[in-house]
Amino acid sequence: MKVILLEDVKGVGKKDQIINANDGYVKNFLLPKKLAVLADKNNLTKMDNIKKIEDAKKQEEYDNALALGKEIEAKTLQMNVKLGNNGKLFGTVTNKEISTALKEQAGIEVDKKKIILSSPIKTLGEKEVSVKLHPKVTVTLKVTISEQK
Repeated sequence: MKVILLEDVKGVGKKDQIINANDGYVKNFLLPKKLAVLADKNNLTKMDNIKKIEDAKKQEEYDNALALGKEIEAKTLQMNVKLGNNGKLFGTVTNKEISTALKEQAGIEVDKKKIILSSPIKTLGEKEVSVKLHPKVTVTLKVTISEQK
């Protein structure tokens, strides 16, 4: 019997997959637990419509990430920090501080978890920081670290 899985079922298949299963397994396990629906014309049409909506939503998220990425790449953040002896920073510049500065200076809100520092920023100068906005979109943000006066 052909069914469409509504959830991942271990050893059987993944969500939205059309599988061929034994009649007893379908009637006694998959259907009562609402893990699957029969693969008739109506349910196949519903699944196609849902898939189209999800694809459109994913494309919109991707397009928004691209637009935000272009905006971020055009910016250069200016961060003023306190210096200790030998011209070294007190502590490091963190991704949280960069996220806050980006919001204050450019009006762009990015979660601190999306800002990726290859190594902690401990010196003055211009640094490049990666910002992962989407699984397919990673942009570079320029951050200038200077002494607070």
